[in-house]
Amino acid sequence: MNIELIPAIDIINGQCVRLTKGDYNQKKVYNNNPVEVAIHFEELGFKRLHVVDLDGAKSKHIVNDGVLKEITKATNLIVDFGGGIKTKDDIEKAFEAGASMVTIGSVAVTNRQLFLEWIEIYGAERLILGADVRNGMISINGWKEDSSEELLPFLKQYVDKGVSNVLCTEISKDGTLQGPAINLYKDIMKAYPKLHLIASGGVSSNEDITDLDNAGIPAVVFGKAFYEGKIDIKSLTI
Repeated sequence: MNIELIPAIDIINGQCVRLTKGDYNQKKVYNNNPVEVAIHFEELGFKRLHVVDLDGAKSKHIVNDGVLKEITKATNLIVDFGGGIKTKDDIEKAFEAGASMVTIGSVAVTNRQLFLEWIEIYGAERLILGADVRNGMISINGWKEDSSEELLPFLKQYVDKGVSNVLCTEISKDGTLQGPAINLYKDIMKAYPKLHLIASGGVSSNEDITDLDNAGIPAVVFGKAFYEGKIDIKSLTI
């Protein structure tokens, strides 16, 4: 299996949770201690971890950098962190708390110049462009607002500037366990074959991961399927 497997920890009030389609009213708490969850992922053999500050996404500034710091101190996982990174202060907090990479979504839509500055300052390899999609359009601010940006042209402006890491979430699939939007990811890879595309949303089984792997998708993030016991990690080659 060539696909990179990246488990996710979503944080609200310091707890490990999952939402359905980004709806804060459809929240399920899986563990009160995200650090324990991160340690368990490392013990299972994972190398990467995707951490989302849902409080931060909602309040438009980093909230859970303290939890991030605890995770990066307690493990050797390569952690990418997103949610609420809107300013230089936010991005510095994330890196200071031990993030290896940060996921930037809304700023890349609302303040293109600032995102381009961050590419210059921190390097494209430390930034993941968050492309959250609903009905073919980019969504921002914790998926609460839809922008006027279409997915492929939106990606092109940053691929042309050296961005190679993209996390694409199909919002209608997220947390539903209904299978990933494979055709969407195939379209992205067809347009930009050199992207390190991370598929996100809808993964419900080992078969979904195998299908993404067979489609040539470089990486996948999953959360709910793991927490609900629908993925058998031991039968996947990490």
